[in-house]
Amino acid sequence: MASVFGESSALVSQEYAAALLHRDDFIVIAGLLDGEPIAGLTAFVIPLTRSETAEMFIYDIAVVPTHQRQGIGRRLVQEVRGFATRRNIATTWVPADNEDDIALDFYRSIGGTPQVVTIFTFSD
Repeated sequence: MASVFGESSALVSQEYAAALLHRDDFIVIAGLLDGEPIAGLTAFVIPLTRSETAEMFIYDIAVVPTHQRQGIGRRLVQEVRGFATRRNIATTWVPADNEDDIALDFYRSIGGTPQVVTIFTFSD
C-alpha cells in the first residue's frame, strides 16, 4: 500500500504481523494476480458506546496503478462490506482527503455518500 501511495515504509517483524493478523477487529483483504499482490484493503471493527453494535472503518485501500479502473477496488469494498454484514455491522465508513479527487470520485461511484468532517491528527 505504501508504494501505491508513494509513502515510505519499514518492514515489520513476523511477530508484529502475526499479532496484527490474529486480531478479531482487524481485517485485511488482498487482491492477487498470479500470486502477486496488486491490491489491498485494511479495516477495523470499531465497537460503539451508544449501542451494542459496531461500525466498520476502512483504513486503507490501494490498487496498483496499472490495475486501477478494473473493478478491483470496488470488489475489495464489496468484500469488506459483506464481512461487516455477516457480523451484523450495518455501517461501513472511510475517510478521504478533500484534495484526493481520485478517491472521492471512486467512493462516490461505488455508492458512498460524502459527509463533511474535519479530522484532527496528533503526531510526535
